[in-house]
Amino acid sequence: MPAKTAFAYLDSRTERPGDEVSADVFRAIAVKIEADPSLLRIPLANIDRWLARGHSAVSRLEQWRAVLLSAMSSNDGLRSLLALLRDSSAEAVFFKEFSPFPGVLSSEELKRFRWTSAH
Repeated sequence: MPAKTAFAYLDSRTERPGDEVSADVFRAIAVKIEADPSLLRIPLANIDRWLARGHSAVSRLEQWRAVLLSAMSSNDGLRSLLALLRDSSAEAVFFKEFSPFPGVLSSEELKRFRWTSAH
């Protein structure tokens, strides 16, 4: 689905729970990366910066780095990353809870994601 179509769909939706919005955010990230794989440099730069600042989640960041480097080096790796970003299984959601993707979506794109809290 082209990014323009995906964002038009998101704009048409009403407020939803945070879990649904989070899934939509990751799907939008997948759409952008699929259209422009050079965007993978953004999460890799985030990981480098966070580790340089002494981030405590070294293992999780290195797991993401391995996934991202695989995505940059092969079509199979890219397909695996895109599948992970679109996956809503409990395991995938847990892995994505520590996401290195800030900056892939613009501030304008992020404004399209509205959510409500059940708490």
